[in-house]
Amino acid sequence: MNEKLAGFFVKFRIQLSLLSLLLIMGLAYGMQYLHFDSDYKIFFSADNPQMLAHQANEATYAKSDNISFVIEALDGKIFTPATLKTIIELTDLGWTIPYSGRVDSITNYQHTWVEGDDLIVKDLVSDPDQLSAEQLEQLKQIALAEPQLVNLIISNKAHSTMVSVDLNLPDGRQEIADATREAVLFARDLQKKIEAGNPNIRLHLIGQTVVNFTFVEMSQRDTTLLIPIMFVLILVLLQVILRSFVGTLSTLVIIAVSVVATQGFVGWAGYSLNQINVASPIIILTLAVCDCVHILNNYLYCLGKGQNKLQAMTESLRVNLQPVFLTSLTTAIGFLSMNASDSPPFQELGNIAAFGVTMAFFFSILLFPALVIMLPMKGKIQQAERSPWVEGVYHAVVTRPNTIFLSLLVMAAILIAFMFKNELNDDTVEYFAKDVPFRQAADYTQENLTGFDIIAYSLDSGRTNGVTDPDFLAKVEAFNQWFLAQPEIVQVSSFTNVMKRLNQNMHENNPAWYRLPDSPELAAQYLLLYEMSLPYGLDLNNQINLDKSSTLVRVRVKNQKANQLIELDERAARWLQQNAPEIASHGASISLMFAHIGQRNIDSMLTGSLWALVLVTLTLIIALRSMKFGLISLLPNAFPAGMAFGLWGIFNGEVNLAVAVIFAITLGIVVDDTVHFITKYLRGRAEHGYSPEEAVHYSFTVVGKAIVTTTIALAGGFFVLAFSSFTVNSSMGLMVGITILIALVWDFLFLPILLIKADKLGAAR
Repeated sequence: MNEKLAGFFVKFRIQLSLLSLLLIMGLAYGMQYLHFDSDYKIFFSADNPQMLAHQANEATYAKSDNISFVIEALDGKIFTPATLKTIIELTDLGWTIPYSGRVDSITNYQHTWVEGDDLIVKDLVSDPDQLSAEQLEQLKQIALAEPQLVNLIISNKAHSTMVSVDLNLPDGRQEIADATREAVLFARDLQKKIEAGNPNIRLHLIGQTVVNFTFVEMSQRDTTLLIPIMFVLILVLLQVILRSFVGTLSTLVIIAVSVVATQGFVGWAGYSLNQINVASPIIILTLAVCDCVHILNNYLYCLGKGQNKLQAMTESLRVNLQPVFLTSLTTAIGFLSMNASDSPPFQELGNIAAFGVTMAFFFSILLFPALVIMLPMKGKIQQAERSPWVEGVYHAVVTRPNTIFLSLLVMAAILIAFMFKNELNDDTVEYFAKDVPFRQAADYTQENLTGFDIIAYSLDSGRTNGVTDPDFLAKVEAFNQWFLAQPEIVQVSSFTNVMKRLNQNMHENNPAWYRLPDSPELAAQYLLLYEMSLPYGLDLNNQINLDKSSTLVRVRVKNQKANQLIELDERAARWLQQNAPEIASHGASISLMFAHIGQRNIDSMLTGSLWALVLVTLTLIIALRSMKFGLISLLPNAFPAGMAFGLWGIFNGEVNLAVAVIFAITLGIVVDDTVHFITKYLRGRAEHGYSPEEAVHYSFTVVGKAIVTTTIALAGGFFVLAFSSFTVNSSMGLMVGITILIALVWDFLFLPILLIKADKLGAAR
């Protein structure tokens, strides 16, 4: 069958090439539908419980879309006339940012006091040039005494502050992307303008909208920088290793058309590009190399033995058709298992990569032979059947099999044991490398002003105007105080702080009255007076809902890992259940969404990976028609990922959202080397009658160079991805690259010994 198919592909290579070109053009047409989606919600399925809870809070109170200017006073003083004037200017300019709906700052904070029978609500700072040093100090003390401000809008040392701009972005994914870009670019222009006008300050941009746009920038950087680097790297590696310009050029053509066809598929499938699946071209680049290199390696080998081009290509396809098909199939199975992920972008990446692998297979047997045969080959390529490294590895395998075998098993056991040192750490801030401006801004903010992570609790009184019920307010306040006693919390923003301040104001500003009102009538009266005095855009809708039945408590958390955020929320839920069960609620926030998705991704991908391993093993058992050799492939296929996780546990120990899919990505890839080595071993045993040791030597001779070439190209490609400033991609690239290199060691040292031992054990029986 292989011989007939090989002859068919060579004989009708021109017709098959034209068919391939039609397929490429048809798929490429779909590229016009490509668009980028920067919304963080793409990471979550439509029924994700944490996202639904967060969206419910946004619909009830205010959206989380925000751009914040964190102001660093280089002289360490916020309350100076020059800096306060700059804050006032930035506050006013904040309203000019496209889609702005609310601007909060230290200067427009609504300070309250009573004159006679009137409640006065006014900006804390309006004309700093007219204020004396004593008055400035007085304003500073007012600000530092307000729980709604300290460790949120202003630092407890008054050396850093924030101007926060809430946005009302339009609906629709593309509309959100366009609006996000417009708002952030406008804010960056303001940043440059303000810094140029006041050399005493430095501005840092943070906020969810800035995060979303930074995702886009990092993805575009990966696409425009890393992919060209990958192309050049593959070009150099192939030329150095193969020393065939025609072979290198033909391989690059297959790589290019595979990427184009796959990107067209993305458009036709209706997928939006995002910061995860934008890495798919890099993955396709590396995977497309494998099929071509194996076919080319045997083609050059046959040419070196004196065959003509048609004979050499026919023989190469005959020998490689089965293993190339098997490796493509198993790699696709590995990627398709990513559909078990709980995060849609990883599901899409798996589907895209599986399609790309399939296209690379088809183009390697339909288009690649015609290219290689058609292009002029300078002279006859000579390829030695024996090389020093082959002889060296083979000598080690046959002379010290037990030592190598046991040493590798011990090493695997040790490294896999360290795998359990890894801990989940899905931190939005740490998704970005330290050289990214947003990461620098977020790090400064957490060190000097407030926490980046937020957990919000919507507490429902159960009735209209219930937020003025003293019993309800007392329970909310007790919850606030519990949170403030937790070491992870840096600030709690709550409606009860407003009510306590108003109560103090109405009692001649006596600090002893900084407590909740005693009667619902009094609380309702305070609230009415206060709301009537608030300016446009600074109402309480971000703290209480429209019918005043519920209130939102926001807590700021600093420097906590994903598991720690989940544990904190569970502690809070237990406290509410035990102390105020009638208002019990779980927290909701973007931070919690990512914390939970990381954990669920690990659990779901563990199941998916196990199924993929079973399917790959069954595929090999059926294709090789051997239970023994199908099961033998398990160890060199499964161990490398576990060992890579062990190394990660030793040197890093923190895994993020992407690391859960590493096994699914690498499973099919590492099978490539295993399948090619085993099929050549079996061919040596069946066709040439070699002994187990001779068959191993035959495998090394025929396929060893191709395995090294594909391993270097694959590892190099993923190591390029490791330079991404988006750490989800960089961690994935680094881990996959490490796994592929470990797999090479196992396929060259462990697998040959395992094959020899299995054959001899079978013969003995």
